[in-house]
Amino acid sequence: MVSSAEPYLWSLVLSFATLLISIILLYIARFSASLEIKDLAALRSMFDRFPAWGKRASWAQQNSFEAFTIHAPAALLAVVAVLNGQSLPFITVVVAWAHPALRIVYISAYLFNVPVARSLAWFLGLLCSGVLYGVGLAALV
Repeated sequence: MVSSAEPYLWSLVLSFATLLISIILLYIARFSASLEIKDLAALRSMFDRFPAWGKRASWAQQNSFEAFTIHAPAALLAVVAVLNGQSLPFITVVVAWAHPALRIVYISAYLFNVPVARSLAWFLGLLCSGVLYGVGLAALV
């Protein structure tokens, strides 16, 4: 049983870091497509000029926002449960740490166009967040 909020807070921080990585990769794609000052008026219109990996970086970045908005409340729910005196099973630490690792796999698989690995990483990451929701809610009810 885990009675510390630290692993869940680190999961939140690392998940946010994966989001930042996806943004950095998107900007690398923009600069590789010759980003100019005039493009700042409509950055999304540059998409057609991106190389193939840059388009995938753009899609990975969009999905990273979605994944973070699902995982962040789940991690915070675990934090709230622990701060309310609940001890959570060790599996919650495993899935909390697995989520950001799976997001790195997801982004990499997207960039290198490995759809099976990307889909598996996406599904397992979503499952990790689902476990945190389930255990966190059960602890608070």
